[in-house]
Amino acid sequence: MWQNLTGWHALIVLGIVLLVFGAAKLPALARSLGQSVRILKDEVGEPRPEATEPASPVPDTSLRARSSSTSG
Repeated sequence: MWQNLTGWHALIVLGIVLLVFGAAKLPALARSLGQSVRILKDEVGEPRPEATEPASPVPDTSLRARSSSTSG
């Protein structure tokens, strides 16, 4: 499908984009797209340090722990 596209097609698409969005909004559109790509790369990249740390130990709330504190 995409193999038949040439440089002329890209120029026509660019012209249509200019007509739809206007020349004034294109820099903001490109900046927004760049920020989105940067955020996506950061999120897909290395895992965050807090995600790799082991969870804090869970206090023992078993029946054995309760029975030893109540017997007396």
